[in-house]
Amino acid sequence: MSRLSWIKKALEVGVVTRKYPFEHAEVPEGSRGLPEFDSSKCIGCSACANVCTPDAIRVVDDLNEGVRRVEYFVGRCIFCGRCAEVCPVSAIRITKEFELAYKDEVRFIIELKLVKCSNCGKPFTTTRHLNHVLGKVGEGLPELMTLCPDCRRKSTVNSFITPVGGTV
Repeated sequence: MSRLSWIKKALEVGVVTRKYPFEHAEVPEGSRGLPEFDSSKCIGCSACANVCTPDAIRVVDDLNEGVRRVEYFVGRCIFCGRCAEVCPVSAIRITKEFELAYKDEVRFIIELKLVKCSNCGKPFTTTRHLNHVLGKVGEGLPELMTLCPDCRRKSTVNSFITPVGGTV
């Protein structure tokens, strides 16, 4: 192909580049950008933190203050979108925002109140998470739902043990 044919082809196609950042860049459909958290929906279940490979989302229980903190660090996020996929209450939404150099907040924190075990008093989940689970389970086992995993396990095991001299 001669040089003239390349020039002719370039003139036919026209301009294909943009003067970014002076011209707005169009983000293609399906692009994944910055996750957006809705703190009013978050139940603190830790599902997002469990699937977050780069540890951009962490869940920390502060037992002294009685709160669970869901912390999101923008700089660690790889925009995979797994957090939004696993959130049971759709509290995380993936946006198309990719220009993060101007972001004021590089860390986002949601604080939720912890519920204490009705037996031992140890905090084990958030109020919102417990209410969400009770809404799904219904009124079937509310007394077990207010127990921490250790006390729930002991209670379940004790319910299967028969007293000495009892019949099976």
